[in-house]
Amino acid sequence: MIRHSPFGSGHPYSVDTDQRHPVDPVAGEPLALGVRSSAEVDAVTLQWDDGSGVREHPLIRTERRSRGQSVDGGHLASAQARLARAARGFSVTLTDLEPQRAYRYRFVGGPTGAPASQRTRWFDVRVAAWRSAPDDLVAADPQAGLVPGSVEVLDDGERLLRVRVALALAPEERVAGFGERFDSLDHRGAILDSVVFEQYKSQGAERKTYLPMPFAHVVGGRGWGFHVRTSRRVWFDVASSVADRLLIEAEVDEASAASRVIEIGAYTGTPHAVLDAFLNEVGRPEKLPDWVLRLWASGNEWNTQAEVMRQVDAHREQGIPVGSIVIEAWSDESTFHVWRDAQYTPREDAAPMRLADFTFPAEGAWPDPKGMVDELHDRDVRLVLWQIPLLKMRPHPRGQLRHDADAARRERVLIREPGPDGRLRPYRNRGWWFPLGLMPDLTDERAARWWTDKRRYLVDEIGVDGFKTDGGEHAWGRELHYLDGRRGDEANNTFPVAYAKAYGDLLRRSGKAPVTFSRAGFTGSQTHGAFWAGDENSTWEAFRWSLFAGLSATASGILYWGWDVAGFSGEIPTAELYLRSMAAAAFVPIMQYHSEFNHHRSPSRDRTPWNIAERTGDPHVLPGVRRLVQLRERLVPYLSEETTWAIDAGTSLMRPLFFDWPDDERLWSAPLQWMLGRDLLVSPVTEEGATAHTATLPAGAWVHAFSGESVTGGATHTAEVPWDEAPVYVRAASWPRLRAVFEG
Repeated sequence: MIRHSPFGSGHPYSVDTDQRHPVDPVAGEPLALGVRSSAEVDAVTLQWDDGSGVREHPLIRTERRSRGQSVDGGHLASAQARLARAARGFSVTLTDLEPQRAYRYRFVGGPTGAPASQRTRWFDVRVAAWRSAPDDLVAADPQAGLVPGSVEVLDDGERLLRVRVALALAPEERVAGFGERFDSLDHRGAILDSVVFEQYKSQGAERKTYLPMPFAHVVGGRGWGFHVRTSRRVWFDVASSVADRLLIEAEVDEASAASRVIEIGAYTGTPHAVLDAFLNEVGRPEKLPDWVLRLWASGNEWNTQAEVMRQVDAHREQGIPVGSIVIEAWSDESTFHVWRDAQYTPREDAAPMRLADFTFPAEGAWPDPKGMVDELHDRDVRLVLWQIPLLKMRPHPRGQLRHDADAARRERVLIREPGPDGRLRPYRNRGWWFPLGLMPDLTDERAARWWTDKRRYLVDEIGVDGFKTDGGEHAWGRELHYLDGRRGDEANNTFPVAYAKAYGDLLRRSGKAPVTFSRAGFTGSQTHGAFWAGDENSTWEAFRWSLFAGLSATASGILYWGWDVAGFSGEIPTAELYLRSMAAAAFVPIMQYHSEFNHHRSPSRDRTPWNIAERTGDPHVLPGVRRLVQLRERLVPYLSEETTWAIDAGTSLMRPLFFDWPDDERLWSAPLQWMLGRDLLVSPVTEEGATAHTATLPAGAWVHAFSGESVTGGATHTAEVPWDEAPVYVRAASWPRLRAVFEG
């Protein structure tokens, strides 16, 4: 076997052995071409046809690379990836390609005794070149500050593939936003891009994100912001290469003679005004019920009804109120719409089931799901169930999953991809999680309804209150085909937006609020539910990365945001990290803890307060968490009121301080501070071992919330801070109204 995939796996940050790189060859740059082969292949030759004749180039053996994987990282990686790396790889590099010229090529090879016994089909390719273009090829609002003469396009003679443009940056201007970013608040001096990607842990170090947006605030100077109006990938060089330029390079797909290829919107005024204008364009958040503002609790080992109720009982016994429980490991891990251990007759037509179709054995994992939900509701606790937008195809599907997969093909509700022969077939997930799964096209209304109707009984009859819409990052590859005719380069980033919308619409059809809890998103996600920062370790560095993520996301219009308190993966956090993180989480829109599956090994890695207390032996944990969560309960009315204000004003509930004090340069020296609503300034402790903390305060009269001390702004303020407090400052004028929240 010899296999060449011109576009590779679609991994945005890695080159596969068997792909063409770059996918769109550029004159003056080398072109690498590769194949993967079965073990018996000893030699491979490239046959390159330039129109005047076919030339042969021998390939050299190279290390096999696939989907950026060299080790499995311990996270949901498949044997499929390891087997793929064991296959052989061959590659060759060409130079001196002529611009705007068409070529074709194929590969032949085989074992030593039959070196031409195997071959690929012919592949066509055109070579592009960069050229200058008129400024008006980019439809940029005048406020964007397009630098005259900076527009260039990558032109293959038939199509424009990319565009470059420069915007002017003044020396004092800082650039913030770009969706959820884990490494910094001010991105001046950085290079980043906008592509939805599942980076398992260390997002801050890798500078990759689940939730990008080609939108940013430019703070200081004249005060403005911009939005590159595209769902395709965009790269940003934020004064890294040129000190006074913001360089933008974006994928496009237009005829070479096109008069416009991309739009750049610009908005002027304060950061509040900039965000309001952006939200007017892409959609405003919708207010969710107040239970969303209470504590969320979950653990991946809460995989039985008995365990869930044991944890809920523990919350009550410990005096730690909980507003919602998220169950991840509830389903059969097959259909993801049937409870584990439920007995039923599979439906060959794959039509939606009703509760009456199931029997729940007393000895099963979930003997009475509806009874469990009813009891939770009686205790004023809501239930959120985990989801994944895939049909699991490994191991080979059986029973209801097989019928669902057959129906998905039959009903044509799947995203598709070209096969090795060039014909379209269902797309098979190329990511590491649930590899080779089929993916419904949830950007299509009919397909989304087909998918979500299978889950409707969970809402209508069992009473589920929301869905954790996990794993929206699985659409890889620009060559994917969506049902509306778009290709992957245009549609992949929009998939997680449509995913959350589909489940929100399901909840609305059942008369419930559209509570979704997503980690992936893009421009437009502002209108769809709540978000968390994804998978992260229990380290101080990850704590800081998560807060940067929240401030960047909320600056981009994400209203309901949170993270896994003190991290969800690996060994448990120290008591200090747990309490410091919990103290900060009490003052973000979503306060929630969660833990990764650990195969029920001992000692437990659950992030429950009682497990952290037992494992660390620290007597401060339980009373500290109790104090913080009870404070959060008293804070909910304020959060609800301020959420309404933020939505009406077109701003964010949680937001960096530059929103309200854009001209106070001092505040950038303490980036992990934020406003929560109009009256609370939060300055958490994020350094291990700190017993005192210095907050950098903007001008105004403030009151230290936990001591009642009056503080004059425009300066720093230092105070001793126990582990179960985050330094919070209340506007003095609002202190009489909010005092009871902190003294209760």
